[in-house]
Amino acid sequence: MGKIRVTKVRSAINRSKNQKLVLESLGLKKIGQTVEHDETPNILGMVNKVKHLVSVEGTK
Repeated sequence: MGKIRVTKVRSAINRSKNQKLVLESLGLKKIGQTVEHDETPNILGMVNKVKHLVSVEGTK
């Protein structure tokens, strides 16, 4: 199981409450903030819901 680095690149203004909650649960608050998570199905599903607001890169 690898790690992924998720960076918030777009604002959550005018987004649904569900998408805002997903960003918050990923630990992303400000644009440009980066967090690292394990590459689990739960995290990948959350990233998929907000893929238009974040950028994802794999790490080792």
